[in-house]
Amino acid sequence: MAAPKTTDRDTALDQELGKLRNKFEQLKEDKVRTEEQLASIEQQLGALEKQALEEYGVSDPEALQQLLDARRAENERRVAAYREHIAGVQAGLAAAEQAAGSAE
Repeated sequence: MAAPKTTDRDTALDQELGKLRNKFEQLKEDKVRTEEQLASIEQQLGALEKQALEEYGVSDPEALQQLLDARRAENERRVAAYREHIAGVQAGLAAAEQAAGSAE
């Protein structure tokens, strides 16, 4: 019995099958790489959550944002108070210099 004749259609299907196998292997490699990256990111997230909990007492992103907002507001208040203090010192110094100048 003679071997069946290979047609152009068979050759095209064989080539497509080869390409699909290559693509499948590439996708498997991509999946492994993505899973490794995900595991690494999850590990980093866990470490950062632990660090935030140790340093700030919370690890929830919303709670951390609220804490940051509160600290920024406190810093703004302190800067404004310091600005007023410096302005008062400058005014007092200017008054003292003026008084010393008019006493001469």
